[in-house]
Amino acid sequence: MIDQMAKKKQGGNTVQSVWKLAQPIAEDLGLEIWDVRFVKEGAEWYLRIFIDKPEGVTIEDCEAMSRAVDHPLDELDAIEQSYCLEVCSPGLERELTRPEHFEKFEGFPVKVRLIRPMSNGEKEFSGLLGGLEDGIVTVTREEGEELSFSKKDAVFVKLDDFDDDFGGIEQ
Repeated sequence: MIDQMAKKKQGGNTVQSVWKLAQPIAEDLGLEIWDVRFVKEGAEWYLRIFIDKPEGVTIEDCEAMSRAVDHPLDELDAIEQSYCLEVCSPGLERELTRPEHFEKFEGFPVKVRLIRPMSNGEKEFSGLLGGLEDGIVTVTREEGEELSFSKKDAVFVKLDDFDDDFGGIEQ
């Protein structure tokens, strides 16, 4: 009983279990898993599976993934409480959360919001992603200034597809 309680408090076990289950299903559908999140919003719990593919995600892709993963999730029974399943695209201004995201989009324009201001007083800024190494993110601003911060100190790092200064993202 104590082991089960400890596992539930870790939280990451749900995401890891769902990712492991969903990955081969996504691959069979020609998709990749971008991210999995299990979050509480108000009184409701949401299991969000973000899917991606090179040519962009359609509503049909989301529906196919949702239908394909629904029954296996019920069988896995990794989530004790009731929840809403959402399968969606990471969107144009996708949040970079995993090391492979930072690697894939190195050199692309990003927007950053930090939990606390940097020594220069800024909490929000944009620039070109320099990368992620040992938990430290680097961003080069338009004027050439390089900013570094711990990934854990960021509220988010998102692609900045609509930044005209850097020309947006072309894939």
